[in-house]
Amino acid sequence: MNASAIPEVSVVIPAKNEAENLAGLIAEIHAAMAGRNYEIIVVDDGSTDDTARLLAEWSKTDPRLVYHRHPASLGRSAAVYTATRIAQGIHVVTLDGDGQNNPIYLPVMIDRLADPAVGLVAGQRLGRKDTWSKRWASKIANAVRGWFLGDGTRDTGCGLKAFRRDAFLDLPYFETMHRFLPALFIADGWVIDHVDVVDRPRGHGTSKYGNLERLLIGIPDLFGVAWIRRRRRRNPMALARKDGNLPKG
Repeated sequence: MNASAIPEVSVVIPAKNEAENLAGLIAEIHAAMAGRNYEIIVVDDGSTDDTARLLAEWSKTDPRLVYHRHPASLGRSAAVYTATRIAQGIHVVTLDGDGQNNPIYLPVMIDRLADPAVGLVAGQRLGRKDTWSKRWASKIANAVRGWFLGDGTRDTGCGLKAFRRDAFLDLPYFETMHRFLPALFIADGWVIDHVDVVDRPRGHGTSKYGNLERLLIGIPDLFGVAWIRRRRRRNPMALARKDGNLPKG
């Protein structure tokens, strides 16, 4: 990418063994983001397929494409955190590497961040195309989380999210933080916005993380996030933007 054209938006894709899905997804992102100043960051989370080779090849001819590789799988939160650390954009938008998140929603989610009080815009899936067991596990997890944390979000598992890079990096990092972003942003004093999105079937391959694993790991983290919300003090940046004392961005 031309050094004089620092991107305003960083589109982040955590990917593990998604070699068959990434080419089409990247093309769709380019189409959806046409006319905007952006970069695409793909974090290869310890893939054992051709993901690393393909990303290295594509990045030679695509100046907007940046990739980083985790030598071992560290999980979605780690991949998103890594990408956000190296991102150049003021705003970051995320979507999963399996193609189920449609990039057509990226522009409207980015535009919602024009409100200086909004720190996070979360996609909420309609018509989910996952397996019955995955939908069942997700429904239970979201119901318990919503009741316990009161974050006003019915679907925190949706990979489509847009947020302010500086606000995200101010949050406490832990292994499954991606499942609790609405509650964490609220704890820092930010307003959360939501966009309904239509889910798509996975193009190729299978989900890389088990349903039982999601539920079991999420339970202790739920109590941890509740503790953070009680003890966390509001982020001065969030409060200043709400009061109109800082520029938008």
